[in-house]
Amino acid sequence: MSALSRTDLWSLEEYAERRSAFRSEVMAHKRVRQVPLGEHMRLYFEDRFTIRYQIQEMLRIEKVFEADGINEELEAYNPLIPDGHNWKATFMIEYDEPEERARQLSRMIGIEDRVWLQVQGCDRIYPIADEDLERDNEHKTSSVHFLRFELMPSMIAAVHSGAIICAGVDHPACTIDSEPLPPAVRDSLANDLQAGTIN
Repeated sequence: MSALSRTDLWSLEEYAERRSAFRSEVMAHKRVRQVPLGEHMRLYFEDRFTIRYQIQEMLRIEKVFEADGINEELEAYNPLIPDGHNWKATFMIEYDEPEERARQLSRMIGIEDRVWLQVQGCDRIYPIADEDLERDNEHKTSSVHFLRFELMPSMIAAVHSGAIICAGVDHPACTIDSEPLPPAVRDSLANDLQAGTIN
């Protein structure tokens, strides 16, 4: 997937007119781009479409219309677009109750490194987490992490051949073995990968 540029974005005025319909499209798209991990964790897989929406929303909220400001948002968000041989996801730890969330985050230090994906017949893939900045400390982890899962060529070929994809977690405070991803989610993730171009 190619990076977004200013020419891919609508002006604030045009986005205001298109926002309702565009948002509906994005929400439908996101439904096949998320993977629950137990009751309190979820992977939200990003792609060019979801990132375009996030940028448009940030420009709208911050009322940014000058070139420098738009370029800053593009520089911040473009790294979250998969580039043909990886999956990129926002990993969320979701507890409604603040006290319970704080307690669980203190138990889950390092969990972002122990989330895994597995293509049928291949080894588990562990992510490269939080490349932009560190999001945990000695007392707790963050409730939001950004993950990059790099695939070997054989894994990409297997996905394009219809292989099942599973996800899970193997952290001491939380072990989750998931069922295979639903076909619609699997197929959406397959679209992130370029076939026959990785050596």
